Amino acid sequence: MTASRVLVLNSGSSSVKYQLLDMADRSRLASGLVERIGEETSRLAHEPLTGPAAAGGRRERTGPIADHGAALRAVAAELAADGLGLDSPGLAAVGHRVVHGGTRFTRPTVIDEEVLAEIRNLIPLAPLHNPANVTGIEVARSLRPDVPQVAVFDTAFHATMPEHVARYAIDAATAERYSVRRYGFHGTSHAYVSRATADLLGRPVEDVNVIVLHLGNGASASAVRGGVCVETSMGMTPLEGLVMGTRSGDLDPAVVFHLARVGGFSVDEIDSLLNKKSGLLGMCGDNDMREVLRRAGEGEEAARVAFDAYVHRLKKYIGAYTAVLGRVDAVAFTAGVGENAHQVREAAVEGLEGLGLVLDREANAARSPRARLISADHARVAVAVVPTDEELEIATQAYALVTD
Repeated sequence: MTASRVLVLNSGSSSVKYQLLDMADRSRLASGLVERIGEETSRLAHEPLTGPAAAGGRRERTGPIADHGAALRAVAAELAADGLGLDSPGLAAVGHRVVHGGTRFTRPTVIDEEVLAEIRNLIPLAPLHNPANVTGIEVARSLRPDVPQVAVFDTAFHATMPEHVARYAIDAATAERYSVRRYGFHGTSHAYVSRATADLLGRPVEDVNVIVLHLGNGASASAVRGGVCVETSMGMTPLEGLVMGTRSGDLDPAVVFHLARVGGFSVDEIDSLLNKKSGLLGMCGDNDMREVLRRAGEGEEAARVAFDAYVHRLKKYIGAYTAVLGRVDAVAFTAGVGENAHQVREAAVEGLEGLGLVLDREANAARSPRARLISADHARVAVAVVPTDEELEIATQAYALVTD
C-alpha cells in the first residue's frame, strides 16, 4: 500500500480535534473530536466518512477520559474499528497544529527531539496553546514512533512580513531580549483562503492581492500580496487586532496601566479581562454573533453598539490593508462568522464603494457551502466567501514535506 494518509491533530488544553485524510485524492476518511478531557463527562464524537462504516454515521460515547494519552488511544481504537487503524502502512505522516513557532519555525517541520524542545521553549509566548500541542505530539510519537510527525505552525505564514511591519516601536534591546514582536496567527487559514480565492478568480496566486478576513470567535485580517503575507492584524499574541468574541482587539496599552493603578487589577486579572471577558461578550453579554444579531434586530442598544464596533474595526482594517497592498483584487470572508453571517459581510462592505467594493445583495444573502463571489458584476474588487479548511492545509503541508 502506498503511504498517502495523513492524520491531522489539533490538541487543545482539554480537547483533541482530528481528521484522517488520503492525500492521493485529498479525500476525508474520518473526523472527530474528544472534549472535556480529564473530566467524568468526557465525550468522543467520531464520524467515519468512507467505506461501509460511513453508513452507520456518527458515533458518540461519554465517560471519563483521563488525559491526552487516553484520548488519542481512544481515537486510534475508533479508527481501527473502521479499518483505518493507525498501524496501517498507508499512514504517511501525522500533522500537528502548533500555535506558536516564534521566529525559528517559518515552515512545516519534521519533529525530532530538538524541535520538540524548541516548541517547549516557546511556551511563554503561547502558554494556553503550546503546552497542549506538545502533549499531542508526545502521545502521537509514542503511538507511531516510526511515522514522521510534522509540526505546522499558525505563525509560519506570517513570517514573510517585512521587519518594519513585524517590529513594535519599543526599545530594540528589550524587544530582542523578550521576543517582543508581531507574529500573527490563523496562518494555515489565511494561507489556504488566499490561494483558494485566486483559484476562484481563475488567476495564478502570484498575480492576486487579497485581504483575508478570518472571522470566528477569534478573528484576524491579513494582507496577502501574490500569495505572500505582508501584514496581519494579530500581533505577539492573538489579542491584537479586530474585535472578537471575547477578546478586545486593538487597545490603548495605557488601559492596562490604568486598570492596575486605579482599579487595583492584577496582571492575571487584566489578562483574563482582555482575553476572556471583552469583545462582543464584554460589550453586550454575548459572544455568539447569531445572538448579537438577533438582539440588535430587536432593538437592544448594547447589542447594536457591539455589532457596530465589530463592523467599524473591520472597515478600518479593509481600508488600511488596501493602502498597504496598493491594489486589491479581492476581499475574502471566511470562518464561522465570515462564512455564515451575511449581515456582517454587508455591513463591512457598505460605504466602501470608493475602494471598489460593491456587493450583490442577493448573492450575499444566499447560503452555500461552496466558495463563491458575492460582489456585483461591475465591482472593481471581488468580494468572496471562501470556506476555510485548515485540516486540509495542514495535511497538504505535512504530506508535501515527507514526500518531497
